[in-house]
Amino acid sequence: MEPKNIPLKDRIIFALDVNSMEEATKWVDKLGAHINFFKVGLQLFIGSWFPVIDMITKRGHKVMCDLKLYDVPETVKLALRQLHNKGVTFVTVHGNDPILKAAAKEKNGLKILSVTVLTSFGEDEMREMGLTGSIEDFVFKRASRALEIGCDGVVSSGLEASRLRKNLGKNLIVVTPGIRPGTNTEIPEDDQKRIVTAKEAILNGADYVVIGRPIRNAKDPIAVVESIQKEIQEALDQL
Repeated sequence: MEPKNIPLKDRIIFALDVNSMEEATKWVDKLGAHINFFKVGLQLFIGSWFPVIDMITKRGHKVMCDLKLYDVPETVKLALRQLHNKGVTFVTVHGNDPILKAAAKEKNGLKILSVTVLTSFGEDEMREMGLTGSIEDFVFKRASRALEIGCDGVVSSGLEASRLRKNLGKNLIVVTPGIRPGTNTEIPEDDQKRIVTAKEAILNGADYVVIGRPIRNAKDPIAVVESIQKEIQEALDQL
C-alpha cells in the first residue's frame, strides 16, 4: 500500500515530556527547524495548561494533545469542547465504545486517536487484567471498533501496525510510540516493552512515530533526529 503524502518533518512527533513551559519552549526552538509535530502529555499540560499549546501553534507547529481522555462520555465530550479552536491536530481518547462515540461526535475539526494498548504493557500485564488472547488480537479489535465508531486513528505499537494497515485500510491514522533508534533492543530502565525502530514502524504501516527520551537524552539531539528521519525515508522508499 502506497504511504500517505506526509512531510518528513511531520513524521516524528517529539514528546515534550518536560515539567515547564520554559523547558518546552527550549525544545521547540531547538528542534523546530527539523520537527514540525510536538506532543503535549499530562505532565506538561498539567504544569502549563493551554499557554503551552499556544506557544507551539504560534510558532507554526502541530500539536498532539495526548491526554488519553477517559471518563464518562458526557465529561469526555465537554472536555473535547475545551480543545476546539486551539489549533490542536490530534487528541487521544482512551475508553470503551460509548466514550469513543462521544469523542467522535464532538470532533469539530480535531482528529481523534483511540489508544489501543499502552506500549508499556506486555502479555503479563494483559493476564493480570484478566484479558485472554494476544495483545495483537486485542489491539486489532479495539482499532476496528474505533474506526467503525468514527475515530480518525489509533495509537498503537509498531508490532501491531502491520495487521491494522493491511486490514483496516489507508485512511486509518496510525501513530506509534515506543520508538528506539537503530535497534529494537530494550534499553536499561525503560518502561516501554513493545518497541520497534522508526524504520520498522513505518514499514509496518505507521504514519507517525512518537519519540521523546532517545532525542531528549542524546548528546546531539539534532543528529539523532536526522538519523531517525533517514530511517523513515528509507522505509518510505521501500513501500
